[in-house]
Amino acid sequence: MFKKTTKITPSQQPVAVIGAGIAGIATAARLAAAGHPVTVFEAGPTFGGKMQQFALPGGYRFDAGPSLFTLPQLVDDIFRLAGRRPEDYFRYERLDPITQYFFADGTRLTAWADAGEFATEVEAKLGTPAAEVTQFLSRAGKAYDATAGTFLHKSLHKAGTYFSPETLKAVAALPQLGLLGTMHQRHETAFGQDARLVQLFDRYATYNGSDPYQAPATLSMIPHLEHGIGAFYPEGGIYAIAESLQRLATEFGVKFRYNEAVEEIIIADKQVTGLRTALDVYDFGRVVSNMDVVPTYRRLLPHQPAPERTLAQPRSSSALIFYWGIARGFPELDVHNIFFSADYQAEFKAIFEEKTVADDVTVYVNITSKKTPADAPPSHENWFVMVNVPHDQGQDWDALTQKTRATVLRKLSQALGTDIEPLIAAEKTWTPPGIAADTSSFGGALYGSSSNNPLAAFLRHPNFSGRLDGLYFCGGSVHPGGGIPLCLLSAKIVSSLINEG
Repeated sequence: MFKKTTKITPSQQPVAVIGAGIAGIATAARLAAAGHPVTVFEAGPTFGGKMQQFALPGGYRFDAGPSLFTLPQLVDDIFRLAGRRPEDYFRYERLDPITQYFFADGTRLTAWADAGEFATEVEAKLGTPAAEVTQFLSRAGKAYDATAGTFLHKSLHKAGTYFSPETLKAVAALPQLGLLGTMHQRHETAFGQDARLVQLFDRYATYNGSDPYQAPATLSMIPHLEHGIGAFYPEGGIYAIAESLQRLATEFGVKFRYNEAVEEIIIADKQVTGLRTALDVYDFGRVVSNMDVVPTYRRLLPHQPAPERTLAQPRSSSALIFYWGIARGFPELDVHNIFFSADYQAEFKAIFEEKTVADDVTVYVNITSKKTPADAPPSHENWFVMVNVPHDQGQDWDALTQKTRATVLRKLSQALGTDIEPLIAAEKTWTPPGIAADTSSFGGALYGSSSNNPLAAFLRHPNFSGRLDGLYFCGGSVHPGGGIPLCLLSAKIVSSLINEG
């Protein structure tokens, strides 16, 4: 048990991190490298959160959750901060192509990594002039460069952020960059002559669990992450990210206490003084919650007023995931594959308004055995098959899962000209209630609150408590948002706040 004294300097102050998800691990590693004694409390038996791995009978390995990796420098930066060489812990390669697209009308399109090559492919397959695509991607890059430093790398809940020249420049750039209105409006303006291309760019709203028909046009900069910076594949799969950072954290003395769920964050006179588990009461002057912000308040701070307006923000989408061991190879598929629905608007209406799963769905298939052959037996593949669905609000998920599985099998079988179901040699399913139970994500929402609001970035919970000294937050349910890069940025923001005292 850690005991606080008045002689402890900020850089020596013991810190507790609740939850060993990717943001919690990254926060622990950053703080330990800065000299803090850090203890991570994890309710489960191991680290990773949604970034778990597992195997199915027959020799199929799967990454359970995230599957796309962008901005790898955010991982490398943590190793460099610690004075270590990133390549000694973690290696990755740039994907090319990035994605294989299958449209409802039978059109197939390859998203090459190079923006110019991708634009040429679009012109050849969809008819939109390549120059229009490259111009759109160029503006997305300029928008990212103008805004990311302010809106992603800094706290939006500190006054100093808004008085910097960088922030004023970012805000002034938004109208010039065509980032007013919704994502869909932005894409229709750019590519209205081809609904397929509009649909392709609209899908980037799903990268943070949002609806392109509601989400702000600022999210139209997301394609720049892939075609401007790159999409990457970690050697060994996505789990390797969590594994490498956990190794680094351990080398810097971080203690991981698994199977020890935190039951309460202890507060005295609006100051964090420690936390309680079933095993003990621990003294800490600083606590970082990597748990979803809703259960953090509801379960761990039951006697403290909660920020009800923030907690009531609309949730992001969740996922229905089928993990299939497939008993043959499909050379026409790559690591990332998208099979689009015929009516995208109806699909998002079902998710965000009707709180159900549409009759026709867009299907994402991730196949890591394309890069890591050992993830499946010879001539077999490991298919991570995901459909975007609403977060859990008591729907009949048994019925929805059965219906959606049949829909997915019909769609994939038709697109690939092969009956898929007889090829399934091993299977597992993850539903929104299962995601909620396994990861403490409220309702199984993958990204906390959605971004279906122009002010969504400002309505997210901050990375610190405005009422309780010593309480901080990281992870996908708080600023700057969900997904691997934003979770890593939340860790960067939190560790900076703590190091600054």
